[in-house]
Amino acid sequence: MTSNPANTTNYTITLLRHGESLGNAEGFYQGQSDFPLSPTGEKQAQSLANRWLKERACFDLVISSPLIRARRTAEIVSAALNIPIEFDPLWMERNAGLLEGLHENEAQERYPRPDFISLYQPIGETGESQWDLFLRAGHALNEILKRPPGRYLIVSHGALLNMVLHATLGILPHANFQGAHFAFKNTGFSRLVHNPDHHYWYVEFINDYHHLLDGA
Repeated sequence: MTSNPANTTNYTITLLRHGESLGNAEGFYQGQSDFPLSPTGEKQAQSLANRWLKERACFDLVISSPLIRARRTAEIVSAALNIPIEFDPLWMERNAGLLEGLHENEAQERYPRPDFISLYQPIGETGESQWDLFLRAGHALNEILKRPPGRYLIVSHGALLNMVLHATLGILPHANFQGAHFAFKNTGFSRLVHNPDHHYWYVEFINDYHHLLDGA
């Protein structure tokens, strides 16, 4: 457990999506299938680490999904910034059921998307529904808030990170994947601040990926 840095009363939570994986690059449904980073993904993670070194970014702890695409991203950043790292399966990507590991074309042929998907319908017949994912995101967030206030870097996946933002902003998920969506490019990151004394959340920014634009 991370100690509380001096004069820190808030939680600063940075939500980072992993770098590009081979699954991303080649058009596969990933879910909890363990695709590694692509060469581009490795470069993206290193570019982010270099940027944060220049900016003297400070984190007390990295908490990462154990899936290799997130794990490797977290390890690159953790090594560059000399931050301790933990792995927690609560931060894994959505379980996509029978779609996992299939190419998008094969998935469409074998398991065509129905015209309507309810909030509670398992994805890929046996995976997590939108509601399941929303509840897990809330659980993962709650586990952070059981720790002392501090600066936490979370390395995870697009679908789950979306639901974390839904949970903090009080937005319920919708049927048929409608409603609000939050962009997370590969190695894009968002930052939230939580004040536990006044019980508010503050969104500092969403989907910062400037390190991919300026070659930082």
